[in-house]
Amino acid sequence: MFTTPRRPQLLRGLAVLSVLAVAASGCDGSGFVPGAGDDADAPSATASAVPKASVETNVKAGAKGVPVDTLLRVAAVDGTLTSVTVSSKAGKVTGRLSADNARWVAGTRLEPGARYRITSVAASADGSPVETETVFTTQALSLDQQTYPSVSPLAGETVGVGMPVVVHFDLPVSDKPAFEKNMRVTSTPKQVGSWRWVSDKEAHWRPKSYWKAGTEVSVDVDVNGVSAGGGIYGQEDRDVDFTVGDTHIYRVNARTHQMKVFKNGKLLRTLPITTGKAGFITRSGTKVIMEKFEERRMNSETVGIPAGSAEAYDINDVKWAMRLTNSGEFIHAAPWSVGSQGRANVSHGCTGMSTENAAWLYSMTRRGDVVEYVGTDRPMEPDNGYGDWNISWPSYVEDSALS
Repeated sequence: MFTTPRRPQLLRGLAVLSVLAVAASGCDGSGFVPGAGDDADAPSATASAVPKASVETNVKAGAKGVPVDTLLRVAAVDGTLTSVTVSSKAGKVTGRLSADNARWVAGTRLEPGARYRITSVAASADGSPVETETVFTTQALSLDQQTYPSVSPLAGETVGVGMPVVVHFDLPVSDKPAFEKNMRVTSTPKQVGSWRWVSDKEAHWRPKSYWKAGTEVSVDVDVNGVSAGGGIYGQEDRDVDFTVGDTHIYRVNARTHQMKVFKNGKLLRTLPITTGKAGFITRSGTKVIMEKFEERRMNSETVGIPAGSAEAYDINDVKWAMRLTNSGEFIHAAPWSVGSQGRANVSHGCTGMSTENAAWLYSMTRRGDVVEYVGTDRPMEPDNGYGDWNISWPSYVEDSALS
């Protein structure tokens, strides 16, 4: 029998079907419902802000009278350094970053009376850059407050195996350890050596034994801005490269009146010579050729023999002269004493030989070649020229400011 359902039941059923249809149309089968969690990517109200990087230096902005021996240092706080530039009309200051880019340290010191600008860029953790500038001025110095180094040998020079490195300062150095720490000698092949302070104004460096022939040597005197003590600072760095030539060793025997000339261990010639007579005895020991003159005036007054005395002399054109000591010993041509050469000592301390032999020896000799003397009881003084080889190695090392 057909019957018509009651209206309230029909409405309830339609409502249920409507809900099911909406649910079915809103589901993709994976359980995801579009619109659900739409605010998941919105910033959190509690998220912490990224700290902004900053830069610190060891010189305050606006500082005046900054000491020239200051090594600039820059550090990043809450970030890393991407660049540091130090500029001035006095020249740029170079430096390098640490491996983690957190710090920068200058490799050179400052110039006096100069205005510097440090421009630093640091990156925050989020990569955003922060640039900082620091401007300052350094202390002013007069020339009387700056000591200048001069170096021997000269750049590019080829020298003998006995040549010491000689650094001379025009003003005294009282803080020798500070200077010596910044004075370096390196060589290829490497050879052990040491500095020795001859005086407050002069330091020598030599290897333990004679240089090896063919050695390439670099001298770095990096004392610019370094305190020498007493209110004096280094003025200018010096970098000098030189080469060691063949091994020339000349052996002089004052008793036999002969010089044996060796090159790289081979005897080339034996030359008749004359050395100092009584009262003017030639020194025994190891000497080094200091300088050469094709022609030189020799006057007895320069070595303490007064004009007008029985031993006085004044010769304008002595040929092929090679200096051995500060006190006036030379090897040179002495045509006036050829009759005594090889037989007797008749000079005032110099080593004389014929003009022909002197010219031959002069042509092969370089500054730094070694002349070893025996046969007299007058010793060579260590500081009379390049007398470095007359000092034992342990004593030489003891005269280093860092020993």
